[in-house]
Amino acid sequence: MSDSSPLPRIGPHQLPNRVILAPMAGVTDRPFRALSRRLGAGLVVGEMVTSDASLWHTRKSRLRMDHSGEPGPRSVQIAGGDAAMLAEAARLNADMGAEVIDINMGCPAKKVCNKAAGSALLRDEALVAEILEAVVEAVNIPVTLKIRTGWCAESNNGVRVARLAEAAGIQALAVHGRHRQQRYGGQAEYDTIADIKASVRLPVFANGDIDSPEKARQVLDYTGADAVMIGRGAQGNPWIFREIDHYLCHGEHRAPPDDTERSRVLSSHLAALHDFYGEYMGVRIARKHIGWYLSADQRFDDATRKRLRATFNGLDNANDQCRYIDELFCHAPAEPVSGSRGGVTSDGTCAA
Repeated sequence: MSDSSPLPRIGPHQLPNRVILAPMAGVTDRPFRALSRRLGAGLVVGEMVTSDASLWHTRKSRLRMDHSGEPGPRSVQIAGGDAAMLAEAARLNADMGAEVIDINMGCPAKKVCNKAAGSALLRDEALVAEILEAVVEAVNIPVTLKIRTGWCAESNNGVRVARLAEAAGIQALAVHGRHRQQRYGGQAEYDTIADIKASVRLPVFANGDIDSPEKARQVLDYTGADAVMIGRGAQGNPWIFREIDHYLCHGEHRAPPDDTERSRVLSSHLAALHDFYGEYMGVRIARKHIGWYLSADQRFDDATRKRLRATFNGLDNANDQCRYIDELFCHAPAEPVSGSRGGVTSDGTCAA
């Protein structure tokens, strides 16, 4: 059955579909955002950036804040526990071209929660309200919020936080269907997301364990959410965005990518990583992404996947990584293009 639901809006921004890439630290860098958008994500959210502007001089922060050349709306996620600092971070990011500011109140990582940020904020609803009001007042672009259902099973306060968000002027709310103490264990629950959607008028994005078109359809139907937000389900499978969108629109499955397209996508992703980070860091960061691709590839059994990952992880230069991907899909050796730098050709693909 096709989907006739209205497409969600974030302030003035009409999203083209109901499938969104979740912000993930160490994952949703500029190369992955560009790839996800190209493969059907209606909105992509950048990696979490600290609200402490004094730390922005580091190479890691500069790369996380690099949205050059990206189409809008450019969504930047900020994290912290001080309302004034978060408001200033929002202002500075807006000045640098952000078109949406997203506030992180969902990250379960210890190093974030220990600083009274991320999902730790859900324990203090007064501070939540103070932060939301300060950030919304600080900028003239839409502000969104990402939360969990609560801090723990005994403090499932997602509905109250959602109402605070609506009252403060938040333009959209993403909800991960786990409380903080679950981290990523167990199974996501969608009852709280349904309760939140029924309690507020702002757009609600359902997040957690959505890894197939059928699951996306089920979650949207059950919760009444306006869109699904995909995180881990996109690791190694960026095609999930167009597959979900096609299924929602037409009620049927889109054909999966063939080997030629897989090779092209992996090669272009490798090239983008090498170019964005430089060869030394790009080669190392590529290992986790290719590991995810191999883990998701159903052509191989577990033992073969493990062997392929180990072989790829042993490669220490861009040309060898690109050659390996070409051989894996084309079953023929690839020669580096003469004069190419870091295994990247002039058209932005790996040398083959």
